[in-house]
Amino acid sequence: MLFTHDVEAALHSTAALVNTLPALSDSGRDELDSLEKLDSFYRRHGFTGAHSQTPEGLTAVRAIREPLHALWTTTDDERVAELINGILTATSALPQLVRHDATGWHLHATSAERQFADRILVEAAMAWVDVIRTGERERMRICAAADCEAVLVDVSRNRSKRYCDVSNCGNRANVAAYRARRKPEDLQIKTLSQPK
Repeated sequence: MLFTHDVEAALHSTAALVNTLPALSDSGRDELDSLEKLDSFYRRHGFTGAHSQTPEGLTAVRAIREPLHALWTTTDDERVAELINGILTATSALPQLVRHDATGWHLHATSAERQFADRILVEAAMAWVDVIRTGERERMRICAAADCEAVLVDVSRNRSKRYCDVSNCGNRANVAAYRARRKPEDLQIKTLSQPK
């Protein structure tokens, strides 16, 4: 296993949150524009603890997306470490070893009563601590599709994930590659042989 379960879950949920930004979403619109979508995000990613279903809570979570996006787009490890340390300081993170549900022992670096946006920030920062410490920064990528800038987490064994899950970029790239490999004659023969 590359990362522990809680670190991998935090990285994936952070990428999913960042990819709700209008510039990164498949629709080109803000994909976190309602309390219902925030609640769905909370449940889908298995968060625990306080979850304020208020406009202020939604605004707070939406506000942390750009700072989290900077973790993917900043190229210097020293600068990423500064960003991580800034998040941990600003949120008064205090790591504690905990066990709940069926997840086994893992770290929580803030209390379950803290604002949801703070808990997302802390979990993301703690996950990125492991990314930096293990030298696996290259696994935190921007989608390779020419028309997409969504972020992704590559936990494949051979480090081969190149496309995001936001807008089926991988499928689109595979179809384009398949079509490019086909000979023009093959396409013409198929067209001529089809019944009229």
